[in-house]
Amino acid sequence: MEVDEGVQATNDDASECKRSAVQMGYWEDKYISMFVRGTERKAPEINRGYFARIRGVRILIDKFLKRVGSEYQIINLGAGFDTLYWQLKDHGYKVTNFIELDFPTVTSRKCYYIKRNKTLLNEIYIEDGEVRFSATDMHAGNYHLVGVDLRNLVEVEQKLAQSEVNLDIPTLFIAECVLVYIETGATHRLLSWITSKFPNAMFISYEQVNMGDKFGTVMLNNLRARGCPLAGVDACLSLETQKGRFFESNWDGAAAWNMVDVYNAIPVSERQRIEQIEFLDEHELLMQLFQHYCICIGWKGDLFRDIDIT
Repeated sequence: MEVDEGVQATNDDASECKRSAVQMGYWEDKYISMFVRGTERKAPEINRGYFARIRGVRILIDKFLKRVGSEYQIINLGAGFDTLYWQLKDHGYKVTNFIELDFPTVTSRKCYYIKRNKTLLNEIYIEDGEVRFSATDMHAGNYHLVGVDLRNLVEVEQKLAQSEVNLDIPTLFIAECVLVYIETGATHRLLSWITSKFPNAMFISYEQVNMGDKFGTVMLNNLRARGCPLAGVDACLSLETQKGRFFESNWDGAAAWNMVDVYNAIPVSERQRIEQIEFLDEHELLMQLFQHYCICIGWKGDLFRDIDIT
């Protein structure tokens, strides 16, 4: 589908933006350059926006990690070229199982990059020295990369089973700018399916919010022009509609913050450091962008109740 191709192209855009910010020194990620060739320098507000996104999601990942024991798993939906698995390993975390899902056209490219890069491959925990590759999938020890359409729950369940998913251990789901591209009904079925299968789960979603105002309308039109209509935009009208998506899908609780609040939750010393990297002329534009993106979490079970961004 042409629309799916536009959505898949957003992975390249996001990866290039991440590499730009990393090259400028906003945060460390020695792996992103293994998936993304040299890229042009992005505007300061883009670099700072991606810093807030990455840092905000990581704050919540760290809160998840502090609440779980030695057994837990992470399932990254629409993972693209995300490097979280390798970064967590560098920081000494031993994830029981790490599963990445995305369109097969995306996972096939990621498989290719991993297969040809010794650094990426050598840092994956490989049980008995066995790595199983197909054109779109990879299974190696505690790391699994599988190609699937998230709208097809039968196939999602099959792919997770092939990835040795454990329904009984605490599970973190991550979806960065993913649900917004999925039709409302399909997202409801996906979120409801998760709550029916995983008794202890936390879900982190990063995407647009306040899309009903003038600035949001301009964003929508720009995305449509690039072949990326937001099929799930109904959930992006406010923080309340973001949380409502989880309540309507039988999650026990939900919380949401726009990126102004998320940015202010980052330690002052860290904000001061990155604000000195490059001059920001369009401060008002950055604030508008922050007001139109958010992080929302949902939780199932008591383990992750009342997790906050602060």
